[in-house]
Amino acid sequence: MVVSCFMFYDWVVVGSGLFGSVFAHELVRKGKKVLVLDRREHIGGNVYTESVEGINVHKYGSHVFHTSDKRVWDYVNQFADFNGFVDSPLAFYKNKLYNLPFNMNTFYQLWGVRFPKEAKKIIRLQSEYPRIFEPKNLEEKCISLVGFEVYEKFVKGYTEKQWGKSCSELPCFIIDRLPVRFTFDNNYFDDEFQGVPIGGYTPIIRKLLDGADVLLGTDFLEDKEYYLSHCDNVLFTGMIDEYFDYCFGDLEYRSLRFEECTLDTSNYQGNAVVNFTDKLPYYTRIIEHKHFEGTVSSKTVISYEYPKSFKRGEEAYYPVNDGENNRLYSRYFELSESCADNVVFGGRLGEYKYMNMDEVIGEALDLVSQFI
Repeated sequence: MVVSCFMFYDWVVVGSGLFGSVFAHELVRKGKKVLVLDRREHIGGNVYTESVEGINVHKYGSHVFHTSDKRVWDYVNQFADFNGFVDSPLAFYKNKLYNLPFNMNTFYQLWGVRFPKEAKKIIRLQSEYPRIFEPKNLEEKCISLVGFEVYEKFVKGYTEKQWGKSCSELPCFIIDRLPVRFTFDNNYFDDEFQGVPIGGYTPIIRKLLDGADVLLGTDFLEDKEYYLSHCDNVLFTGMIDEYFDYCFGDLEYRSLRFEECTLDTSNYQGNAVVNFTDKLPYYTRIIEHKHFEGTVSSKTVISYEYPKSFKRGEEAYYPVNDGENNRLYSRYFELSESCADNVVFGGRLGEYKYMNMDEVIGEALDLVSQFI
């Protein structure tokens, strides 16, 4: 990657995460002059990985790639070989371990049932009292799907830590991504293609950005008018409300804090991810990074993941897509559509919506195709 003195560019891409990097790569392939800016001192955004003790550490939380979109799968496989890692997290509640996602292993551990009809009967009885015909919030939706015991043990504490709100205040759709199976299958995802890139995600980003100029530790918004005057177009993948100086007010986000430890042992917890589903401890999960790639080492690296409220100047991880925030976002979206700055917005923060990695790549490819 070349870091150049500033000149005139066809595009300035703000953010070197997956969305910005894919967008920049496709522009460069078509002969465009592209500058990529990032506030952080490294490329890759939240998929950044770094070698620690020979272990590829996911610095911003577990990132397991999964998709059923063959176009996206073929695309990422141009830049890395993916292993066959299958995400099979465990839940730790009241000093006991349970399999996730909710499946017959979980139901056997809870109730000693061997057959799907037995598990379905228990769930039906628990979800029918009290009967919830039209769930109005996450709590009611979850109980209607899996009963109150699964909700109390595995959803309530974890979710309230994650979002900083009572489940009765959260929208139903948050639970929609949670699989429930009546087979003995611990694979968290149903997607046809999944795995972790051998060597981590950073080499993928480095290949995507090849041919673009890159400036790290650089805040586009601190000198926005200067950059706008030295390029034809801008892709902005940061927070859309921040771009417009919060003129309609602050959108709500959740943030994360990571506590990383290197341990003098070859294997700490025996699994890549263990979720802590009670209200205490305050962290939601422990990630042991060597298990993503089966790295052989006398040491191991773990990360504690702590959800936290977001404040201006911190890293935003998750948009809070409740009704009030979505209405506020619609005002910013309308403003972006009428903006005369030749700026387009993309990614989780630019579009204010949760997206998996494959969705990010797919949307970046769709958006850049409109310009090339």
